[in-house]
Amino acid sequence: MTASDLPPINASLNALSAVFLAAGFVFIRRKNIIAHRKCMVSAFTTSAVFLGCYLTYHFSVRAVTKFSGQGWIRPVYFSLLISHVLLAMIILPLAFCTLTRGLSQRFDAHRKIARWTWPIWMYVSVTGVLVYLMLYHLYPAH
Repeated sequence: MTASDLPPINASLNALSAVFLAAGFVFIRRKNIIAHRKCMVSAFTTSAVFLGCYLTYHFSVRAVTKFSGQGWIRPVYFSLLISHVLLAMIILPLAFCTLTRGLSQRFDAHRKIARWTWPIWMYVSVTGVLVYLMLYHLYPAH
């Protein structure tokens, strides 16, 4: 395996993170705190592994991947990409802070920040998969 094999792995890690986030949401709504905690720690771990693989890919593979879609899909793709990148930059410290508050049983503070963290984190995870699909499968460079 080489660094150029990482994009589908990265997309899979984003998808897995979204699954953990969704399950964690369901578990906390059902007041199953133990399952919620396991899912959220798993989502954080999966996202951290993703970040390591993502950075490895971008520091190892110097080629720029260009989006080849034309017409109306182009602004859609770039809007998705820009919002994904901007929110991805803030989600790591936000998720870390939220996780730390939950694990240290500061539940009021945890709930206040989690109301912001969860939707942003879910958006970043899902749009990461969408960007991958659009870039590598729906509109691959020729």
